[in-house]
Amino acid sequence: MKKIFTEKAPAPGGHYSQATKQAGFIFVSGQLPINPETGEKIFGNIEMQTSQVLKNMLAIVEAAGANLEDIMKVTVYISDIELWAEVNTLYSEFFKDHRPARVIVPVSTLHYGFLIEIDAIAYQAE
Repeated sequence: MKKIFTEKAPAPGGHYSQATKQAGFIFVSGQLPINPETGEKIFGNIEMQTSQVLKNMLAIVEAAGANLEDIMKVTVYISDIELWAEVNTLYSEFFKDHRPARVIVPVSTLHYGFLIEIDAIAYQAE
């Protein structure tokens, strides 16, 4: 198993890797809306938070040698189901014609009081 790390995404805050890669599969850990350059936690609206989380996720996928089109499955955790429509719109704009499998899970709370967290699975043939 290869551990993936990039300075273009927030450093892990616990005992985990940003992602791991094995046999072409890339498993991206849950990403929060944290600016990797400054360490600033983004507590703005759902648009600001979603944008940062998607950028962080993609930076890690790219650090593993893959790209947006290689993302196969995304899990989105949101703190309020009422945010679903806004998240779906931003998600659609980000992925454009690419449509990975996805689940959106409403949860009661996320770390630091964030509104969203996203993890992903990508695949790149080795």
